[in-house]
Amino acid sequence: MNTTPTVLFICQHNAGRSQLGAALLEHLAGDRFTATSAGLSPADEVNPAVAATVAELGMDITDRTPRAVTVQDLDDADLVVLMKPGLELPSTPRGEVLEWSFPNPEAWDADAVRPLREAVSEKIQAVIIAR
Repeated sequence: MNTTPTVLFICQHNAGRSQLGAALLEHLAGDRFTATSAGLSPADEVNPAVAATVAELGMDITDRTPRAVTVQDLDDADLVVLMKPGLELPSTPRGEVLEWSFPNPEAWDADAVRPLREAVSEKIQAVIIAR
């Protein structure tokens, strides 16, 4: 049985905020958590500016593909982090749900994404400490 908690980050397109959240959890917590991400209407690719700011931390997420959240994702997750409040999910998550409010970095450059990266990082550090 897997005892590593699974954290699922969800945003609209699974290209920016949720990819950023999953990557930062991996970076900050290592193997203490399993990080996944998904979206309601997936984009074609990870936001290049988000990928660039994650690369500054030594992680490459350019090979990740945005995907749609599934009922199985919501059943498997111990913690679901909505990167935008009020997202309509395909089912009720089994685990705890956190609703964070972060702007969509869809048209941002890396300079604009860095403060978002730091704000998401702070929230994730609090989650790590709490668990």
